[in-house]
Amino acid sequence: MRSLTDQVIIVTGASSGIGEAAARRLARGGAKVVISARRPDRLDALAQAIDPSGANVLAVAGDVTSAADREKLVAATRQKFGRIDGLVNNAGYGTRGPVEMVSVDLIRKNYETNVFSLIALTQLVLPEMRARGRGGIVNIGSVAGKIARPLSSIYDSTKHALEALTDGLRGELKPFGVRVTLIRPGFILTEFVEAANAASVGIIENAGPYEPFYKGYSSNTATMRRIAGGPDDIARLVERALTADNPAPRYSGPLHAKIFLLLKWLLPDRALEFIVRLRK
Repeated sequence: MRSLTDQVIIVTGASSGIGEAAARRLARGGAKVVISARRPDRLDALAQAIDPSGANVLAVAGDVTSAADREKLVAATRQKFGRIDGLVNNAGYGTRGPVEMVSVDLIRKNYETNVFSLIALTQLVLPEMRARGRGGIVNIGSVAGKIARPLSSIYDSTKHALEALTDGLRGELKPFGVRVTLIRPGFILTEFVEAANAASVGIIENAGPYEPFYKGYSSNTATMRRIAGGPDDIARLVERALTADNPAPRYSGPLHAKIFLLLKWLLPDRALEFIVRLRK
């Protein structure tokens, strides 16, 4: 087991939900945490809660899709702490709607945040980790990356992309001592659903022939809320990935996530589609 003490770890999307919980947990374990998100007020409040002295925490507000903001984040981390030991790629959001009705511009925007910006930030920290022969990259994926759902095809496909990206990156970096892990959260009680709905409000309000299926989607969401986990369920997995001597390629949680992934492995595709399909 590796100690978190004095490890310098960047957490993106840290102003709420999984990112916030991960930052808090890593700090309690002794890490020096660098928190990043677009909302400076929330970041400052979190930094104050983690370490009022500011010695072991750094808040860097910015948009992960901005090359200048990514470079600022990495430069500020190195300036304050001298190095980067870990990166938790958590920033991301969802787009709702049938593929037919989601504009290509919105699809590009979702991929820019969830995939391309993640790659770009990872590229900035890897030369240092590779040269030092150690480091950890944790990508926050989703059970949806393996089990895609109607009306969530765009978001789910971004998380499916992370499956391949993380696997390939793991093989590339293993000879250099850099560990790469994918976390697959199931349904977690955060602001995610509300944010996804807000980002997709124009599509939802003008769904045309797909409108009846949103009732089924809402019903499924209400059902999932009853078995949902909390952000700290995933924060524990992030901590495990960064402290294990030989971390697993993937961690999933909470329990319902593991069950769904097991069903994905056991059941034929038609049976699984029956489980996740939407009903009028």
